[in-house]
Amino acid sequence: MGKYEYKRTLSPRKRRHLRVRAKVSGTPERPRLNVFRSNEHIYAQVIDDTVGHTLVAASTLEKAVRERFPEEHPKVVEARIVGMVVGERAREKGITRVVFDRGGYKYHGRVRALAEAAREAGLEF
Repeated sequence: MGKYEYKRTLSPRKRRHLRVRAKVSGTPERPRLNVFRSNEHIYAQVIDDTVGHTLVAASTLEKAVRERFPEEHPKVVEARIVGMVVGERAREKGITRVVFDRGGYKYHGRVRALAEAAREAGLEF
């Protein structure tokens, strides 16, 4: 199976993600803010791709993040809180500038809410 045949077997999101990752890479000076969105949860990581280390992470699975949720809330509010938490944690580690990797998702809804909240928390991208 050639590389083009392999790409046809991937989901459209995965193909978009590979296309984005071909151009976007995290460095020690400017790590990559990666977003993964499942149906129920959202995850964000700040990654230094030169060594393959996750520097900071936050997700809706963490108790510290869930405690910030209001009583009744939509998933966009959860994404906004995850963005704020990952931004705060990155600032604590001295990270101010990142490149945004939307993970093949459209810049819309939960992904956009997370990105805007991370910007409000002090990350620059």
